[in-house]
Amino acid sequence: MNPNPYNIKLVAADMDGTFVRGDYTYDIPRFKAALSRMKKVGCQFVAASGNQYEQLRSHFPDYHNELSFVAENGALVKDKDQLVFAGDISREAILSVLEFCKDYPEVKNVMCGLKSAYCEHGKMSEEFFDSTSVYYRKIRWVDDFEQVEDQILKFATTVPVKQTEKFYELFQDKLDGALTPTSSGHGSVDLIIPDCHKASGLERLVQRWGITPAQCVAFGDGGNDLEMLKYCGRGYAMENAPDNVKDAADYICPSNNQDGVLVTLDELFPIV
Repeated sequence: MNPNPYNIKLVAADMDGTFVRGDYTYDIPRFKAALSRMKKVGCQFVAASGNQYEQLRSHFPDYHNELSFVAENGALVKDKDQLVFAGDISREAILSVLEFCKDYPEVKNVMCGLKSAYCEHGKMSEEFFDSTSVYYRKIRWVDDFEQVEDQILKFATTVPVKQTEKFYELFQDKLDGALTPTSSGHGSVDLIIPDCHKASGLERLVQRWGITPAQCVAFGDGGNDLEMLKYCGRGYAMENAPDNVKDAADYICPSNNQDGVLVTLDELFPIV
């Protein structure tokens, strides 16, 4: 049996709702076995997520240096431990976001930088900070976003869940192309550098490794996965994904709680 029948050289997987189960666990021995088979046929695994790099790395504590990462929705790309790319939002775009948020106090904002993520004193509650800290290994309070000295990668906004689409459209209109909104749903809207998304992050690795998009596989469940599902030769939407994500994919695999990524990896890289 051919151990790599589809000649796959890169597998990219979103984390929340895709690779990890609802309780943030995954079958570590099963994944390590699949990863070993992938490495033997020259295939790389990429964790591709809107999450902070340190948060992604924490899912693979003893072997993160065997993997690559497209973090912050494409604003940070690492080939193993080597930094390949880091976005840098302009001062003008930062001020545009801050000005917008003054008119919508219901928008909760985390500013994500290369050194850390940040929350503003007086605008965010301790409760919000504590709940948000689950998703950021590096996050701290600041008095004023305008005074932060860091390379800013993106803004992670939390909006009322039932108004996610409304705020997505508002960001599109009010920011006028300075930043692009992308949403994983459920009240989360990231504001990213235009054309800097998960697919652009994968493209940087594809060029670096001398492979082609046709040799890539992607797994995802949210709106911020659409570009990479379309970019890769084989795109898998999770069974738990909304219809628009399933429509963009080539295949549907079992849900994250049914270990859909691992089930599919066992099919794509069979045990011989």
